[in-house]
Amino acid sequence: MVKPRVYVTRMLPSPALEILKEYCEVEVNLRQEPPSKRELIDRVKDKHALLCLLTDSVDSEVMNAASDLRVISTYSVGYDHVDVEEATRRGIYVTNTPGVLTDAVADFTWALLLGVARRIVEADRYVRSGEWKVAWSPTLLMGCSVYGKTIGIVGLGRIGMAVAERARGFNVRVLYYDVRRLPLEVEQRLNLEYRSLEELLQESDFVSLHVPLTKETYHLIGEEELRLMKKTAFLINTSRGAIVDTRALIKALKEGWIAGAALDVFEKEPIEEDNLLLKLPNVILAPHIASATVEARSKMAEIAALNIISVLKGEKPPHLVNLDVLNVKPLEEVKMI
Repeated sequence: MVKPRVYVTRMLPSPALEILKEYCEVEVNLRQEPPSKRELIDRVKDKHALLCLLTDSVDSEVMNAASDLRVISTYSVGYDHVDVEEATRRGIYVTNTPGVLTDAVADFTWALLLGVARRIVEADRYVRSGEWKVAWSPTLLMGCSVYGKTIGIVGLGRIGMAVAERARGFNVRVLYYDVRRLPLEVEQRLNLEYRSLEELLQESDFVSLHVPLTKETYHLIGEEELRLMKKTAFLINTSRGAIVDTRALIKALKEGWIAGAALDVFEKEPIEEDNLLLKLPNVILAPHIASATVEARSKMAEIAALNIISVLKGEKPPHLVNLDVLNVKPLEEVKMI
């Protein structure tokens, strides 16, 4: 049997490479930056598996180059960077890494929420820049209380649910919107109140986004939605940058439609040097690090590697995105190990 060949688009935490090297020939992009589109196409030509990141666009052009590609494993929960429909048509298995980063992202969501409400980043800059000249002042960097307020969660999947569970400690009222409403017993158990998106935006002091990026959710939050929010409200986004219309958000922050925002994701990453968000004081900006804990990132790496090994062994992978591929090309036909 031919030993499977795998291309990994970036160095990953242990134990991903160790798992892959036990069964496969592994080629890794050792640079910190992602491979260019041209490089990705060149590297996958003779590969049977691709382990990619959300920064890698895996479209029909990439798949055309890899005539024997059998599995695309993305080191992420989201998979909008992979043309799943095209992969399925070609009999290529697509896998992801859900679940393991839930707690890390939920924790970070609350970190952003608290940070923007209590102006923690501004306070840090204030001290470091030498502006702190008076020991204590009644009105210095006054923020907004979180305890007892209302949070609106848009998208109640694993992460949205984890954010809701953490809300209990702050005694906040939790509203949620999702395309599918939860069973009543689940709402009661978690003390959740269902609202339409419009109602949620109007009632919430904090709006936290946790939906995948799809055609339906692209610019889900635009000018119309931002104008529905309270002037005292904050927007938090740890999902995907394109869920929010950046131009509309900049306008909302500059003109005071909302009080502030905290963002871990952007429509273009890394953020452009001339992006006006960089100049606004009422927004916290993080470089897409919501899942950046040692525990979460290592487990993601392990799962991404095991997904590949499972497919190449002719076994259903733990996290298969495109279930229909099983009918297009049965696992027995992609088995190599």
